[in-house]
Amino acid sequence: MDAEELIAKYAAGERDFTAILLCEANLSRIDLAGANFSEAILSLTNMSGTNLSNANMRKAKLNVARLSGANLNKANLSGAILNVANLIRADLSEAQLVEATLIRAELIRADLSGANLSGANLSEADLREATLREANLEQTDLSGAHLRGACLTAANLERANLHRADLSRADLRGVNLCNSELRQANLSQANLSGADLRGANLRWADLSGANLTGADLDEARLSGANLYGANLSNVNLLNSTLVHADLTQANLIHADWVGADLTGAALTGAKIYGVSRFNLKADDITCDWVDLSPNGDRSHIQRFTSQESHRFFNATPPTVQIIVDRPLDPDANFALAATYRQIARQYSGLSHPPSIEVNSRRTIISFRIDRDEQLFSTAFVAIIPFSDAAFTQKNLITLIKMIQPQNGNNQGVRVSNLVVQLNVMLTKTIRKIGELKIQPIRLERELMSSFFQSPTQTILANSSAESLMVHYHPDFGRNLANLPGVTKTSISPAIKAQRFTTPPLNTVIEFVKSFYQLGE
Repeated sequence: MDAEELIAKYAAGERDFTAILLCEANLSRIDLAGANFSEAILSLTNMSGTNLSNANMRKAKLNVARLSGANLNKANLSGAILNVANLIRADLSEAQLVEATLIRAELIRADLSGANLSGANLSEADLREATLREANLEQTDLSGAHLRGACLTAANLERANLHRADLSRADLRGVNLCNSELRQANLSQANLSGADLRGANLRWADLSGANLTGADLDEARLSGANLYGANLSNVNLLNSTLVHADLTQANLIHADWVGADLTGAALTGAKIYGVSRFNLKADDITCDWVDLSPNGDRSHIQRFTSQESHRFFNATPPTVQIIVDRPLDPDANFALAATYRQIARQYSGLSHPPSIEVNSRRTIISFRIDRDEQLFSTAFVAIIPFSDAAFTQKNLITLIKMIQPQNGNNQGVRVSNLVVQLNVMLTKTIRKIGELKIQPIRLERELMSSFFQSPTQTILANSSAESLMVHYHPDFGRNLANLPGVTKTSISPAIKAQRFTTPPLNTVIEFVKSFYQLGE
């Protein structure tokens, strides 16, 4: 069949051209909408500007075919072979290209919005400035593809292969790149805001100047990646790998990177306001200074020596630890959780639940907090459910009064300011606690006397891993309830007669000094 015969048959109403052989023919700018070219051989055929909307071209061979400006809207090209085909400015919106082969095909400025390209091979294809909005590219091979300036908003690229692909300045907002292969890809100046990059392989990728605001990079691999000047504000980097990554002058404001591996990373000039310094692996980092200002405007610069930067990024989380001299049983656990829930509803400082470790003898209740300054006020609230509360709270107030500047303590301006902050926070907490309305939890008398009236210790640990004992019951560790002839009732007078020797003044001051290893 030649071109003239095909055109005549189509004009006469025939639509089935299955498996025809028509190479190097000229079918440009004619209407072939809805025609069936499945398994046809149309290599080197000129179909530029041709209307092939809704056409069935399943498994057709279109190698080196000219389809520039062609209308392939909703066409079925699944399994078709279009290697080195010219599809410049072609309309492939909503087309089916499942497992199609488009190696080195030219798709510059083509419209592939809503197209299904799952499993397709587009290695080294030219998709510069193409539109792939909401396209399905799951498990598609785009290795070495040129996607500079392409629009892929809300596209599905899960498990896609983009090794060495050029995605510079591409619009990738809200794109799904979960578990995708982006090793050595060029994503410089790309917009990846809100993108899903969980588990993605971005080793040695170029993300310089990229916008990753709010992106999810949980467990992503970014070793050796170039993130110079990238916007990573509000990004999720939990448990990600950033070994030897370049984060120079990156915006990490409010980023969450707990569990991240930053070994050998460069962080000079990074904006890290509202970023946790805890639970990181940050050995051998390079960081001369960071921007701690809320708006990233360099109004608060922190400079480091190499030793100081290591200590800053390897801090331990401040913790309030209450050790109860009795194992936690299910009923006490319920009562404890219910009480803390009531407190948290009325006092935001205790909004995070504690971790609880129970062994055969004791219960360790740990509250991890964000800032050292919250240690005293958090301890004041955390001890509320226990009979030791009044004694512990009194000790906390005593320790703060001990180190007040007006008591003649020569502490320096920085420590004096910290003490003032601690006093203000504790005073506000005391006032707030006075307003709390905690409903008593109905428990059996034996339960109340056995757990919540047991001896306790309260220990504060700051970000430098320095600890301070603020309460120690004299009967702690004696296990009086288990001694022969000692009843639970007989323990109460001992509890009421508690004594606690406050630590030396210098010990408390040194504890406060180490809140910030580097000062502010």
